[in-house]
This record gives sequence, structure tokens and C-alpha cells, in this order.
Amino acid sequence: MKFNLKPENCNLSVQRLSVCIPLTVYLFFIFLLNFTSVPLRSSERKTLEQFFKSAVVQNKDKSVVLSVNVLDKESIKRNFNSEDKKNMPPTELLASIFFKVDKNGDKLLTIDELSEYIHLETQKHINQGIQENYGLFMSIDRDPANGVVSWTEYHKYFLLKNGLAEDYADRHNEKHHELQRSLKELIARDRASWSEAARSDPDSLTLDEFLAFRHPESSHVTIIALVDELLDKLDRDGDELLTEEEFACLQVGEGGEALLSQGEAERRAEFRTFLDIDKDGKADRKEIVMYIDPKNPRHAQEEAETLVALSDVDHDGQLSLSEVLGKMDLFLGSKMVDIAKSFHDEF
Repeated sequence: MKFNLKPENCNLSVQRLSVCIPLTVYLFFIFLLNFTSVPLRSSERKTLEQFFKSAVVQNKDKSVVLSVNVLDKESIKRNFNSEDKKNMPPTELLASIFFKVDKNGDKLLTIDELSEYIHLETQKHINQGIQENYGLFMSIDRDPANGVVSWTEYHKYFLLKNGLAEDYADRHNEKHHELQRSLKELIARDRASWSEAARSDPDSLTLDEFLAFRHPESSHVTIIALVDELLDKLDRDGDELLTEEEFACLQVGEGGEALLSQGEAERRAEFRTFLDIDKDGKADRKEIVMYIDPKNPRHAQEEAETLVALSDVDHDGQLSLSEVLGKMDLFLGSKMVDIAKSFHDEF
């Protein structure tokens, strides 16, 4: 075989290569763009995003809901544990918590599953508040370290925690003209809560009072105050005991007679089930304390029943993920999702 190496043939070959090589490279990049993907995010987050993109369907009233049949449950759990839930989009956050609550993995939430999860989260939140209280109290009680926290000490801690310079925290204007409105509102709310918690000295808090200030739901002092308030409203004969009649009939007429209220039958059942523990027909202070205590499972049960009642579109007594997402604002403000905010709104 002979090769034709004349100059004109070589020039022709070079010209052909100058066209073919760029064309080949261009086609190669087109292939990459269309048939491959770059893993810019974690595989767990990618799974969740694929779920939300592929599982959108239309229900009977044309509102958008999500099918849960294609969701990788374990992937969602890993995603939830690896990220700060405060930074998660609401739909991802609700989907993540949904599968934490769904103990039996049937992609439906029962009242019992909701109640158990909320009760456990309540216990965890209250215990954590008590455990953290002492350390935080001691870290703030410095000027001077005298066994109480003054408003000045706490307020400086608050300002530093929210990113203000130490010079400002030490020498600020009392009206905080320089601060954003949101911070001013937090300070006003703190001041009101401080006034409620300060029982011995309006300008300082003891360790127990500091707990009542920051976590009133964790404070025995707060619970006792609520017991006194309940007795003051319902204990018509002043014997420091509540009868079923007193508890069930909330309203009192001008002559002191009890007026039947809505939900009387439910309140009678509530008294017998949750208040009158020893079944003697009356509830003493100890029983009322147990009834009001946020760690009482009845609170979680009631919240679970309320969530299902307000969200159960098909009335089957259970909640699908689409039903939860259909009431997004309700669940985002509930103890199922944000127990700290829910408690602080209540107290």
C-alpha cells in the first residue's frame, strides 16, 4: 500500500481535522449536559427534591397535594437529622417530621402516633429547659455574682447574644433607638415576662424565678400559679377542692347559681378521666397540679385530636402527608413541629 504525501493532500487533511475536532468536542459537551448530572447537593436532599418534583398530583378540589407512595422514608430521616430544621423549607420540614411520627411506616398518622410523639417532645423540651437553666443562670450572674440575676445582667447577655457589640451592651440608650423593631419587640416581651416571674424583687430573679422567666412551662411556680387561678375561677364554695359540678358548669349567674355551658358533657367526662384521679368525686390541689402540668399526657392527646379534627379531609381518622401539607400553617405552629414557640405562645 502506498501513501500519498503530496503537500496539497496534507493541507486538506489538516483542514478536515480543524473542523472535526471542535465538532466532536461540542457534541461531547451536549451529551454531558443532557444525560449526566453533577452531584452539587447531598444524595438525601436530592431524593427529597425528586420526590416533590415527581409526586405533584391534583385532588378533587384542584388543590395541589403530594403523593407519598414514592418517598424514600429513610432518606428523608437522614436529611432531617443532618440539617438545622430552622433553615429547611416548610414542605421538607413537615415531610421529615411526618415520617418520624409515622412509627408503623404505613404513611398515615394516627391520633396515637401524634400523641406519643408530641408527649415525648414535650418531656424532652421541659427536661432540657430545666437542665440548661442552672448553667445559664450562673454564666449571667457575674456583676456581681450574688446568687440572683439582675435585669441589667440579663439584658446585657441578651444584647450580646443578638450580635450587639459589648461597648453598646454596656452603654446603650434605654429606649434603644438604634435597634431594629423586631429586637425592640423581643425586649418588650422579655420585660413583661420578667415582671411576671419576679416575685421577691422586681429587678432581679432567683434561680427558680429565672426558670419561670425563660421556661414557664418547666416551672413548678408557674404551675402553682395556674392552679390558684383555676380554683379562683371555679371553686365556688371556696373549699380548695373542685367538684364535678363546679368544673363542668363554667358560668355563674348574678345570684351565684351555675349556668349550664356548652360542652358540659365533655367537661364532666374530662373531670372523671383526668382530674378526679382517686375517684372520690373531688379534685384536690395535688390532682389539679397533675392535671395542669404540661407533661401530663392528656395535653398531647388533646393536641393530636385537634390536629386530626382540623386536617382530616377524608374523615378516616388518620392523616396522610397531603392532608398535613394542606394545613401547613396549623402544623408549623403546633407542638409537633415547634414545641418551644408553641409553649411560649401559651404561657
